[in-house]
Amino acid sequence: MAIDRADLHAHTTVSDGTRTPAEVVQLAAEKGLAAVAITDHDTMGGVEEALAEGARLNITVVPGIEISTSASGKDIHILGYYADWRDAKWQQRLELLGTGRGRRNEQIVEALRKHGIPITMNEVIAAAGRMEGRKSIGRPHIAAVLVGKGVVSTISEAFEQWIGSGKPGYANLPKVSPFEAVEWIREAGGTSVIAHPGLYHDDKLVEEIILHGVNGIEVFHSDHTAEDEARYAALARRYGLLETAGSDYHGERQGVVFHGDLGSRTVDVKLLEQLQIASRTDSQ
Repeated sequence: MAIDRADLHAHTTVSDGTRTPAEVVQLAAEKGLAAVAITDHDTMGGVEEALAEGARLNITVVPGIEISTSASGKDIHILGYYADWRDAKWQQRLELLGTGRGRRNEQIVEALRKHGIPITMNEVIAAAGRMEGRKSIGRPHIAAVLVGKGVVSTISEAFEQWIGSGKPGYANLPKVSPFEAVEWIREAGGTSVIAHPGLYHDDKLVEEIILHGVNGIEVFHSDHTAEDEARYAALARRYGLLETAGSDYHGERQGVVFHGDLGSRTVDVKLLEQLQIASRTDSQ
């Protein structure tokens, strides 16, 4: 049992996961975790459901978010913890991000149609409902339609051949910069962390974000190598940043877990106090 451990990166059906917020908390309990962070893409819409289930099961739920940003032509993700999801200004900013995601979905569908694939947004919306019982829509739902039509065999193939970065159906998501995201999180009373920096292959940019005032680095991640973890642990210590860990759990599709199984990357639950202290210090 992974008592006294926390997984600080998990997604639900509120963005592109396959389990509801309550189900992710239930899985955390089954895994023996003491705490789990709900970090859906560009929304905190699942936090209250998760908190309620956490209270029922005696599992600590960390209110979180993963903001999609862009810098130097790269997609950069910034995790935020303990931001006040009820704050009006924060809610307005997240609504803008959601609007941009909707426009991107439409652009992807249109690009696929231009390449001879007969796909519609109605089919994508229906796929989102069938897969997850909700209608928060992203690329995994578009990929599911491509699988259903026989265009590809798996979700992974859909990304590799059609909707991944640089592929025929890819469309850029209108994004803020990581520097703006750090500021937004701070202004909402939260603590900011650079998500999975090893995926960016740009440590110079990572250091620029650090110097802008980010609070931590996700050192341990399902897609990080041992070398990545050692490098980012050293970087965090050099700048006095928090070292976090998360599986980036998205659930299971066609029997495959994305990105890692819940609880596969964890930190001591004592780190939560430091995350909260950092958020309170930044908001003063």
